[in-house]
Amino acid sequence: MKRFHAMSAHEEDVPTAYSRLSDDTAPTGPLGALLPLLPGLATAAAIAAIAIALRNLIGIAALSPLILSIVLGMVIANTVGAPAWAKPGITFSLRRILRFAIILLGLQLTLSQIGEVGARGLAVVVATLAATFLFTKAAGRLLGVERKLAELIAAGTSVCGASAVIATNTVTEGSDEDVAYAVACVTVFGSIAMIAAPFIGRLLSLDPVAYGLFTGATIHEVAQVVAAAFQGGDAAGHFGTIVKLSRVLMLAPLILALGFAAWDRSAEGPREGRARRGAPMPWFVFGFLALVVVNSLVPISEEIHQGVAFLASFLLSMALAAMGLETHLGKLKRQGLRPALLGLLASLFIASFGLCAIKLAGF
Repeated sequence: MKRFHAMSAHEEDVPTAYSRLSDDTAPTGPLGALLPLLPGLATAAAIAAIAIALRNLIGIAALSPLILSIVLGMVIANTVGAPAWAKPGITFSLRRILRFAIILLGLQLTLSQIGEVGARGLAVVVATLAATFLFTKAAGRLLGVERKLAELIAAGTSVCGASAVIATNTVTEGSDEDVAYAVACVTVFGSIAMIAAPFIGRLLSLDPVAYGLFTGATIHEVAQVVAAAFQGGDAAGHFGTIVKLSRVLMLAPLILALGFAAWDRSAEGPREGRARRGAPMPWFVFGFLALVVVNSLVPISEEIHQGVAFLASFLLSMALAAMGLETHLGKLKRQGLRPALLGLLASLFIASFGLCAIKLAGF
């Protein structure tokens, strides 16, 4: 099987079976648009299903199927290679499926949950997130890490791990290798933070509320927060989870701000470049916020919530599987160790700043 990047000039960009159909026999309408996507969608879905099954088999709740999906995709891409006929569906997964999954995440949050965190707790979350993002961007410049990769590491560390990385990349527009590297950083250092948090909590004698706030405001992935927060008891676990979900909500204003920043950068270039590019407005963010409002105002059964949460996780896993299928290790190696050092510094900063903010806020 041929890899995407190795296609010759004589190879076709769409599945051969469809490209050779004549105008009289080719399917038209929605069916004609869907058929070329099916092989790639099926490939990404199969990898996502395997990742979820592996996570359940291993039995480690903090091991995200998103991470397993991108790893499996990369293994396929760098061994047998991804087939050319799957490219249309894989590209669709990276764009449309990803955005729809992020919209569905809105049904996991309510405005009342944010209220439970309180004004002081929200102040800690917002200050820690903003400071971490700005610090990581500045440290990236000092280390010589390319802007797009530094931005992805900053978003993943400050907001919500892999989900934030792939959501932010809709505006940042980094390469697949940038995304894979950033996901690896937030996964590794988030896992270390998950293991270290209970020891830090005991060392500093944090009470359940302070410990829950610390885990929710500083650890990268939602699953990692849950695993670490409940080590401090049920009260700490529930509060840490709510704090983390409130932090996830901050993804929306961050992406919007990055979109406007990207527009400002493009405005500095030639006028024709501005007209061609346009403002990279992430419209799906408004869908995300709309579902948060719906979830806050409309009674929704627990069964529906669980079903939507599973669907969102599955679709995000599909998107990361597709990303893995287009990621090649040779390009990752060329990034060097400086981005990894940036991920380490960002993780140390968010933990330190978060602890200081918690103490200053009187928790």
